[in-house]
Amino acid sequence: MSARAEAAPARLQSGRVRYGELLVKGLLGFCALISVATTIGIIAALFIPAYEFFQDVSIVDFVRGTEWAPLFEPALFGVVPLVVGTLSVTFWAVLVAIPFGLGSAIYLSEYASPRTRKILKPMLELLAGIPTIVYGYFALTFFTPLLRDLGIGVDIFNALSAGLVMGVMILPTVASLSEDAMSAVPHDLRDGAFALGSTRREVATRIVVPAAISGIIAAFVLGISRAVGETMIALVAAGQQPNLNFDPREAVETMAAFIAATGAGDVPTGSVEYKTIFAVGATLFLMTLVLNVISIRLVERFREEYE
Repeated sequence: MSARAEAAPARLQSGRVRYGELLVKGLLGFCALISVATTIGIIAALFIPAYEFFQDVSIVDFVRGTEWAPLFEPALFGVVPLVVGTLSVTFWAVLVAIPFGLGSAIYLSEYASPRTRKILKPMLELLAGIPTIVYGYFALTFFTPLLRDLGIGVDIFNALSAGLVMGVMILPTVASLSEDAMSAVPHDLRDGAFALGSTRREVATRIVVPAAISGIIAAFVLGISRAVGETMIALVAAGQQPNLNFDPREAVETMAAFIAATGAGDVPTGSVEYKTIFAVGATLFLMTLVLNVISIRLVERFREEYE
């Protein structure tokens, strides 16, 4: 009996070759290979011209310079004003997206009825489908005049209105992913907390949110990364003036806005001015890469596993 039982796995493993499964496996591997090859191609297309740019411009002057005027004479290639403009707009976007996104996620996960959740969540996610150019003109033609009516002396192009509207744009991403992470928390934890006399607020803030913190952090970082790389809102509403200040009432220029504006201009291909696009793009790529690495580390550190 034991010899027959030992021979059974051998017979299962030595069955005929299933060509359909091999074909599906090969297609899936090919798809994965395409994604990897695309990533490598993007990196090569970005960093090779950036390397050529740094053959003509000192990387120290690029990183530490406080004036950005690559199309003027004499040309100045200090990227700090673009980084400051990007961080300024991102700060105001995060100030809107994280608290309101997390609050929406807590409501949908812990307070809303199933019927209410089915209605509100698709409506919230609909905001993510609005083209960003629409958000840009909404910030320029509606939000900036609104801020002026409220007594806030903002310029026509300013970081404040661009950042606040950008926060509305990324709010669905933060809310939806955070709500998914909270919904994945086992209901046994909630039931145990309720059995001990906890209120719904205590269960939400002391049980569910800490248990889903890894997914919530990932949602935050994804939202921040999208704000850092957002182009059209910053291009339309924030302006194209690389000012080295954190005053949100004034116009700024973000890295993504500079890339879009310069790439659509009349800069000669192959010139140093043209290669600034790739140098700034490489800087933006490294910033988002650092954010993603930090996100992975935090998710691994605070991950909760349940059986």
